[in-house]
Amino acid sequence: MASTNPARGMRDFLPADIRKRNYVIGIIKEVYESYGFEPLETPAVENIETLTGKYGEEGNQLIYKILKRGDKLAESAKLAESPESDDSANSVNSLADLALRYDLTVPLARVVANNKNDLPKFFKRYQIQPVWRADRPAKGRFREFYQCDVDSIGSRSMLVEVELISAVGDILTKLGFDDFIIRVNHRGILGGILRMRGVDETRFAEALTSIDKLDKIGEKGVIDELVTKGIAKSTATEILESFRIMHTIYATMITSDKLHNLVWWMGDKPFLVGVLKNAREEFIGSPEALEGIDHLLEIARPLDSVDVGKHIKFDFTLARGLSYYTGTIMEINVPDLAGSLGGGGRYDGLIGMFGKEQIPACGFSLGLERILVVMEERGMFPPEIAESTPADVMVTIWNGETIDESLTLANELRKQGLRVTLYPEPDKLGKQMKYADSIKVPYVCVLGESEIADGTVTLKNMKSGEQETVVRSEIGGKINVA
Repeated sequence: MASTNPARGMRDFLPADIRKRNYVIGIIKEVYESYGFEPLETPAVENIETLTGKYGEEGNQLIYKILKRGDKLAESAKLAESPESDDSANSVNSLADLALRYDLTVPLARVVANNKNDLPKFFKRYQIQPVWRADRPAKGRFREFYQCDVDSIGSRSMLVEVELISAVGDILTKLGFDDFIIRVNHRGILGGILRMRGVDETRFAEALTSIDKLDKIGEKGVIDELVTKGIAKSTATEILESFRIMHTIYATMITSDKLHNLVWWMGDKPFLVGVLKNAREEFIGSPEALEGIDHLLEIARPLDSVDVGKHIKFDFTLARGLSYYTGTIMEINVPDLAGSLGGGGRYDGLIGMFGKEQIPACGFSLGLERILVVMEERGMFPPEIAESTPADVMVTIWNGETIDESLTLANELRKQGLRVTLYPEPDKLGKQMKYADSIKVPYVCVLGESEIADGTVTLKNMKSGEQETVVRSEIGGKINVA
């Protein structure tokens, strides 16, 4: 007998789950649109060459590939099995020509490159769709999950980062979060650490993918992984020591509401006294790291004037793993979740991979599933969502002869803006009431033979148990669904 469970890492969503998801998505859309972002959708399936080579070696391994079909698959399989085919990886890849969407950022880059003449100079879009990754399922981590992305295309201004951070902060605040932290760093600072420790630039992306796991696998795990990627153990140890120093420098993360007291002007360049001053001394001889610090300062000052500013912490140990990031990187954390609620950054080189023109871009992605997990565990959903019901009122069916009257009453109530469910068959009244109670419908309309003859309806309040006989034309006004 076939299993009734969904595939591992996939889920079914029952009505109560969907209502909670729609509630969160509704707030996300509302806030994104209040900032002037427009909706966009892309296909679930992309050409495989669109996705490969954009996420780093580890990301490439997590892409769900789709086999070629029919004769093309048979032909490719025969070539893959050929003795002359000595590259097994390329042989396997040759069997697939399509892939499930891994994230929403790379498809966006493809869309912009393909439609740049039809899009405004500064294109602001949001996208809420599922993505798929062949990952190991864990708490809040699934193989199919929704991303809620917001991206700004066409500007290198640091105000882009400020607006994105402000938007996602507004969303979390509206959802009821008050203890979230938005950690901010810059790839230039991370590159400075690696370069100073002698890591070849061609290995930067691989190294940062491993460093990004520091909070998951610990220092030893990161060092071991760096060694497997061809970085000497002594170099790997020095890299982690640099991160330990940076963490010590920033042991007490400075929040933006204190920044106005911590800006020190050196010539025409501002640096944060204490944190960034010490960081600057650490990065003498690393122009890219100093440039990264300056970029953070450009973000820090305007963040002082937005509501989310108190949630910002600049953290030099933050290292997001995706290889396409080129500048600012960001991540949201809450105390009771091991992973993040979302993250993002600047990716000024990605769109150029699909065309001749390099177009600056920056984005942020909220993880819907993880937000839902935390909200569920904390009991953060409003009562009307957590205890929601499929209808405001149920209309009973007395017997076979009264079906038409029950149908007519149900339609009359729907025209008055009420959500109405109709009991599907004649049955004992007690059973109909029991069913209404099981789906938490607040009111039941009883339309028996006597009510039909008198032009009335018996209305029962399922919460209080009270019932009254009401003139049929006035029944809608008696159903209070506020």
